[in-house]
Amino acid sequence: MSSGKVLLGLLAGVAAGAALGILLAPDKGEVTRKKIITKGNDYADGLNERVSGLLESVTNKVDRAQQTVEEFVGKGRTKYDELKKQTPNGSSNS
Repeated sequence: MSSGKVLLGLLAGVAAGAALGILLAPDKGEVTRKKIITKGNDYADGLNERVSGLLESVTNKVDRAQQTVEEFVGKGRTKYDELKKQTPNGSSNS
């Protein structure tokens, strides 16, 4: 099971538990609705922060991978140019 599914399941469980706790509390309907909205906003903000952090992490990893590929391609071009200079007339003997 992926960590994303586990995190999503955990968040859903926590949200459901909080909603049930609020609904079963002995408050007036208006107070209960305000609590549900407040908790929902809190959970949405927390989830938004986690998703933003995950997105930033993935973006950083993609950027590093791109740099690695660019370095690898640059080294390959350098090696190709060196080998090309070593062959007569700059062409292969094939």
